[in-house]
Amino acid sequence: MTLSAQIAWDDTVLPFQLDRSDIRGRVARLDGVLERILSQHAYPAPIETLVAEAALLTAMIGQTLKLRWRLSLQIRGDGPARLIATDYFGPTEEGAPARMRAYAGFDADRLDTGADPFSQIGKGYFAIIIDQGRDMQPYQGITPLAGGSLSACAETYFAQSEQLPTRFATRFGPERLPGEQVKWRGGGVMLQHLPKASPHVQGEATGEGGLLAPDDMLGGDEADNWNRANLLLDTVEPDEMVGPSVQPTDLLLRLFHEEAPRVYDAQPLVFGCTCSEDKVRQSLSIYSAKDIASMTTDDGTVTADCQFCGAHYVLDPASVGFEAAPEEEGGVAQNGGGDDGQRG
Repeated sequence: MTLSAQIAWDDTVLPFQLDRSDIRGRVARLDGVLERILSQHAYPAPIETLVAEAALLTAMIGQTLKLRWRLSLQIRGDGPARLIATDYFGPTEEGAPARMRAYAGFDADRLDTGADPFSQIGKGYFAIIIDQGRDMQPYQGITPLAGGSLSACAETYFAQSEQLPTRFATRFGPERLPGEQVKWRGGGVMLQHLPKASPHVQGEATGEGGLLAPDDMLGGDEADNWNRANLLLDTVEPDEMVGPSVQPTDLLLRLFHEEAPRVYDAQPLVFGCTCSEDKVRQSLSIYSAKDIASMTTDDGTVTADCQFCGAHYVLDPASVGFEAAPEEEGGVAQNGGGDDGQRG
């Protein structure tokens, strides 16, 4: 692969369809976006693994969003890895890149760095929230954590909430390309059986805890097509998935050439955070002057940190809260902006 071809496919999601199998899917490649997400924090290895997998899932699921919509993925548990949160912001206009961000909340004292990363989440739930914009009620779907990986949880979500047989395969990790420093790369393939007018379960739910599994909704030729596509996906090699030596189009041709693969325009991705000083002020606007005083640091400021992009805000306490004097507004945002911050 030439350098120009590599750059063209970095940080993209390529949608495709297998015409002979009635299956659609996406191939995701995350390079700079994944590195930027993880470089914001010094996460322990298990947390890096969970965030990387969640980011790949979010990129593949979010690719179908309409302009300016937002998809959020949240994994919450009672273990030391208590929260994994990602956001995918649909493009603002046709041809524009989508934006992604992600972060994790964890208890370092409880974390077992030698254990399977998924086991560190414990019992909890997997949720997808779709925000269609102002004056629209967000859609939220939730399923219990099950299956031994975040990819398996996502498959259960689509089976349980959407009755859509879905498969995710992901590979990710730190890599060193010739002439470059070590950085994170990730790749993934998503398969999804095209929805029928009236999807229904063929028999008993066979998933963990009595939840639906992808195979529970297919029978006859559909089941054969689905099983064949999954067997072909099982043959993928890590370097084919992650790249950059194999282009996504070549991967699809190698795996599914007998299924008549058809590709559509790739969606570019960039790291992006919607944080701003105005949003920090808005979040503080519900507090009284007394409340703001309790948040004020010893050096006489109110601070807020964005968990997604690492921005640090320093605000004048007299300028925030519903009792603030408008003429005294003013603050400093350092390293970007942060609306999802923690008050200091």
